Amino acid sequence: MGVLNNSIIYHIAIILYACSVSLYFIDYFQSNRRANRIAFWLLSVVWVLYSIFMLLRATEAEINPILTLLSGIYFYVWLLITLSLMINRFMRIDFLVFFTNMIAFGVSAFSIFTPLGKMSPVLADQLVSGLVYVHVGMAIVSYATFTVSFIFSIMYLIQYRLLKQKKWNARLRRLGNLPKLDSMSYGLNLFSVPFFLLAILLGCMWGYTKLDNFHWYDAKVIGSFIVLFVYCAGIYLRGSDTLQGKKIASWNIGAFLIMLINIFLFSSLSNFHFWYL
Repeated sequence: MGVLNNSIIYHIAIILYACSVSLYFIDYFQSNRRANRIAFWLLSVVWVLYSIFMLLRATEAEINPILTLLSGIYFYVWLLITLSLMINRFMRIDFLVFFTNMIAFGVSAFSIFTPLGKMSPVLADQLVSGLVYVHVGMAIVSYATFTVSFIFSIMYLIQYRLLKQKKWNARLRRLGNLPKLDSMSYGLNLFSVPFFLLAILLGCMWGYTKLDNFHWYDAKVIGSFIVLFVYCAGIYLRGSDTLQGKKIASWNIGAFLIMLINIFLFSSLSNFHFWYL
């Protein structure tokens, strides 16, 4: 039971950590103070969970918490989180916190698959096997937020058309103004892209570790990176003002359609994603 609880704590910490990094990503591009505050408090919860995980692991494994390579990695990540929280609290260097935790999250996720250091085989198997649920859950959250972003883009195009046709009616007022619709769509994509990237990386690491037939050139893996690239390109084009208004809304709709192709077509062509359907 203790091993299972330790595994659950770590998986919850990984999910909250991904949410925190995604919110810091929004703050980086939009200077969103609310997103920054939520990210800070999520990171604080991650620090608490990570501290509990390290303490329980050291107790169960009966090892020094820093004298093995794997334990040293955990301690390194814990220190990065601690330092970033202190810097954010006392010095308010937000971007340093963002970049620090991007590195710390990557090291934290990768450490699950590192076959170094002393760890209970049961705990190791729980951590690796449980990551498939974290991967699927994060992917589904990304799909949901991409969908809402797509809906905002549809509403933008409808509103744009009504304004061009000068149809001043109740529908026009209820759809919301164009800048708000554009901002909401863009903000959701800013959250979803790093979240989706982390889901892909966790899924690839899990597949590489647990599956005999995993290939990087698998249709679903390639399709997921294509979706990621299209959304990243949209964020760049929107952020650099290369595409604005109707054009970027159309781009976002196209990106969503590519995502649907990846989910339904590429999954059916995959060697190990068939259960999604």
